[in-house]
Amino acid sequence: MCFGGKCMKTLDLDYVRSQFPAFAQPSLDGWAFFENAGGSYPCRQVVDRLHRFYTERKVQPYAPYPASEAAGAEMDEARTRLAALLGVARNELSFGPSTTQNTYVLAQAFRRFLEPGDVIVVTNQDHEANSGPWRRLGDEGFVIREWQVDPETGHLDLDALDDLLDERVRLVCFPHCSNVVGEINPVAEICARAQLAGAFTCVDGVSYAPHGLPDVGALGADIYLFSTYKTYGPHQGAMVIRRALGEVLPNQGHHFNGDVLYKRFTPAGPDHAQVAACAGIADYFDDLSRHHGLNTVHECHDLIRAQEISLLQPLLDAVSARNDVRLLGPKEATVRAPTVALDLGRPAEPVAAALAQHRIMAGGGDFYAGRPLSAMGVDPDQGVLRLSFVHYTAPDEIARVIDALDAVLKDWTS
Repeated sequence: MCFGGKCMKTLDLDYVRSQFPAFAQPSLDGWAFFENAGGSYPCRQVVDRLHRFYTERKVQPYAPYPASEAAGAEMDEARTRLAALLGVARNELSFGPSTTQNTYVLAQAFRRFLEPGDVIVVTNQDHEANSGPWRRLGDEGFVIREWQVDPETGHLDLDALDDLLDERVRLVCFPHCSNVVGEINPVAEICARAQLAGAFTCVDGVSYAPHGLPDVGALGADIYLFSTYKTYGPHQGAMVIRRALGEVLPNQGHHFNGDVLYKRFTPAGPDHAQVAACAGIADYFDDLSRHHGLNTVHECHDLIRAQEISLLQPLLDAVSARNDVRLLGPKEATVRAPTVALDLGRPAEPVAAALAQHRIMAGGGDFYAGRPLSAMGVDPDQGVLRLSFVHYTAPDEIARVIDALDAVLKDWTS
C-alpha cells in the first residue's frame, strides 16, 4: 500500500477488529457501522481500563491509600501518554465533559482577555460547537468576521482568510476538517498566517482526530480540541492549550487551581474514571504500532490514513457518479476524511431509516452543521445523509453500503 509517495505496511484488519469488542457482539453481528463521525466504537483497552477503575479504584483520587493512589496514577498516565501522542507537554492537555463545553469555557476566558473592538475570525464551515460560543461574543462588544466557504465546494480559500486578517484580529477559529464537507484544511499553513498577523488559533479537530491522532506540536495551533469518544475512548473532550496562551488567559477554574495549567480551564471536576480510561487510547495505538512493526505514532497515523483512503475512494466514486445525490466536498479521497455527506434533495432521516432495513447504521440530519449546509444551498431542515467510517471498517462493508444506497434510492424514486 502506498500513501504520500511512499509504500508502507498494510493494515491487518482482522487484528484491528479484534481490538474492538463491538465486533464480537451478537446484537451487532451483520450490521455495518457508518455513523462513526457521531462516535466510534470504544477499543478493548479503554473498556478494560474503565471496568477496572469502576470495580477497583472508584474512590477519590490522590489520597494516601492504595486504591486512591492507583486511581490518581492512572489519571496522570492518561494525560501523560495522550500528550506524548499529540506532541505537546503533559500539562498542556486538559479533559472536560465535551468539546462543546470546553469551547464554551474557552470563549469565557477570551471574553475577559480581549478588549472591545478586538476581532475574532470564525468560519461557516464549522460544527456549531466551534462557532456558536465565539459568535456570541459579538454581543459583548467584540467584532466577529466570518471566513466563508465556497458555496459550490465547501472549500475554505486561504486568500480569503488573508483578506480578513489585520492588526485587530486576536483569534482565528477553524476546523481541521468539517463534519459534513470532509475536506482536510491545511492547519499548519493557516496557523502560520494567523500567527504572523498576531492572532492566536483555535482548531476544532473533532472530525479529524479519529483518522489518526495529529501531531499538534508540529501543526502550530495554540488550541486544539477533539472528543475522545470519537477516538475509540470514553465520552470526554480533550483540549490542548499551549503554555504561552494558557498562562495569560484568565483562570476559569477554582482560584486555588489557577497555578496548574491543565486545571485552569476545567471549572467542573473531571470524570475520574473516564479520564483514566483515556490511557486505553494510548494502549491501543501502542498495540497497533507494535503489531505492525512501526516505530512512531506518526507511522501509525499514516497507516490508518492509507487504509481509509483505499476504502473511501470507491465510495466517493460511486456517489459522485450518481445524478440523484450531491456529494458535499471533494471527490478525491486523499484530501478528505472518510465522512461523506450527501444532499438528497429531500429529508435525509427517512433514507437513513431505510438503510437500517439493510443493516446499515447511518445518520440523517443537520449534524449541528446548519451554517455550512445553508452556505452550500442545502436546507438544514432536510439535512444530509452522512456515511462515515474509520480504519476498522471492512471493504465488504463499503460494498454493502454502496449496494444498499442504490437499492434505497431506487425504491424512493420508483
